[in-house]
Amino acid sequence: MPVRDGGWPMTPRNSAAAHGAALRAGARRGPWRHLLALLGVRTPAMRRADSQAFLWGHGAEGEEITARMLTALESRGWAIRHDRQLRGRRFNIDHVLVPPCGTAVVVVDSKNWHRGRTTALVNGRVYCGAEDRHEEVEKVAKYARLVDRALGLPGVAVWPLLVVHGSPVAGGHLEARVPGWDGPVHVLSPEMLLPRLAGAPQCWDPRRAEAVSARVDSVLLPYTEGT
Repeated sequence: MPVRDGGWPMTPRNSAAAHGAALRAGARRGPWRHLLALLGVRTPAMRRADSQAFLWGHGAEGEEITARMLTALESRGWAIRHDRQLRGRRFNIDHVLVPPCGTAVVVVDSKNWHRGRTTALVNGRVYCGAEDRHEEVEKVAKYARLVDRALGLPGVAVWPLLVVHGSPVAGGHLEARVPGWDGPVHVLSPEMLLPRLAGAPQCWDPRRAEAVSARVDSVLLPYTEGT
């Protein structure tokens, strides 16, 4: 299995890491660029690509940590999908979960924000330190809305969650609001993720959960770079 520089395995779900690697490789494509890279010379294009690749790789680490945490739910009957995309859409959804009761679909986005800054609600908006990050909350709400519409499953709720790595989340859990989404977007520290999900309705309906999972697989395909 290929391994990224940071040491964790490259799996199909690591689209962020793959995109970063593609940016870095693209800036070095061509005989003269390749030669310069071998000589340790970086062109301005290489430096820009390396900077962008670092940001993508940094985000990918958060996705991978969340993915590893979520494996604990599989033994409890949860269906877990990573790195999915809706038909006809170019964005990827980091993680999609179906609980064993089959009454919900959880859309999870992972972020890796500045470790020295606290993530908190300020006047109803999510900030990381002094930086407004509410756009990321709006994105996961948009993903949840599109997934809900695509699934078309009456009686199945879609829950948007944002997991923030690095930056401590004030109180471990924030409930942010987004226009156009009826309900909160839960912004969680990693430590709160599994307890929050474990607090979902404790019931088992394997047949219903299997049907919901099959529907998820039919509309949310494995993400492919460039599609």
